[in-house]
Amino acid sequence: MRVGQGHHVRHWAQGGPTKLSNLALLCRRHHRAVHEEGYQLEPSSDGALQFRRPDGRMLPEVPVPATVPADPVAALRARHVAHGLQLHGRTGLAQWLGERLDVGWAIDVLHPLATRAVR
Repeated sequence: MRVGQGHHVRHWAQGGPTKLSNLALLCRRHHRAVHEEGYQLEPSSDGALQFRRPDGRMLPEVPVPATVPADPVAALRARHVAHGLQLHGRTGLAQWLGERLDVGWAIDVLHPLATRAVR
């Protein structure tokens, strides 16, 4: 299975050589975006690639993912305690006992603007 496609940073039709220093490995979707949707790919002074939207604005770099705590469960429990949350085995269970739904009350609670007088 092909993982990426070679893209000429300086197009071969404009004299760009087919050598590693002029090639970028793009997935099929992003290769198509450069050729068919107007996205631009250009090297910066340090050789890193920069991407621009069709309108010329620079695409921001992907942010570094958040660090995962050594013990994520303990960290989550500590956050719950800090916010006063008490989770237990019945937390996700509905408290509905089968009675009829009062639609008017439900609308009033879920959409308070529905009870305002129309001007």
